[in-house]
Amino acid sequence: MIQRNRSLTLLGILTLVLGLVITFPARIAYQWASPPHAKLSGIQGTIWSGSAREFSTNGVYLRDLTWRMHPLQLFTGKAAYDISGSPVSGFFESEVALGLGGTLTLENLAASVPLQMFSGAANIDGLSGSASLKFERLELESGRPSAMDGTVDVANLVVPRLSSSSIGGYRAEFFTQNNGIVASVEDTDGVIDLAGSLQLNADKSYAFLGQVVAKPNAPEGLKRQIRFLPFANDRGQHELRLEGSY
Repeated sequence: MIQRNRSLTLLGILTLVLGLVITFPARIAYQWASPPHAKLSGIQGTIWSGSAREFSTNGVYLRDLTWRMHPLQLFTGKAAYDISGSPVSGFFESEVALGLGGTLTLENLAASVPLQMFSGAANIDGLSGSASLKFERLELESGRPSAMDGTVDVANLVVPRLSSSSIGGYRAEFFTQNNGIVASVEDTDGVIDLAGSLQLNADKSYAFLGQVVAKPNAPEGLKRQIRFLPFANDRGQHELRLEGSY
């Protein structure tokens, strides 16, 4: 009888703990462990399934954010969620997993977002246009990409340093390799005929090497800038080389 009572007591305690975990308010969890540089407001629901009116981090803004946990992923050491939200215009949806080491992994990412939300991170004042993202995997460590497999299509790109008007559309296709992340970059309907490659290295350095030619409809100011670039070949293409850290 005593053994049976102990078993019932243990079962009752486990049921209570499980109930508390399942119904644990997301608002309290955020207050306890709010990540730096990230803000949530209008939080409702639990850590398992809930929503927030607004979310922002490092200039990235989403509204009407919703999440739903994949509880079985906890046995792999990850907190995994289906997440969706709306930027100022467009949409965002992805499977998001946070590992024990702080690695953030986004899988099956699909989004359409305004480029303005990245102007601060890219350090480009006045950046505008729209971007469509489709990634099988995007992995971030300390906020920096460590793995990228997918494509980014940019339309109506405006970079004031180059031109005050749109310079058209471009595509970048990313692949993860042993020595870092590489991407092929080309124009789709841009005013610049562009073909190049981008390398993102593990030491957080990057290098872009491309060949460019101004199309007839390119702004005159942009044409003049391209003329100052060294020639890459005898077909009139100029070499564009960019290096730095991110």
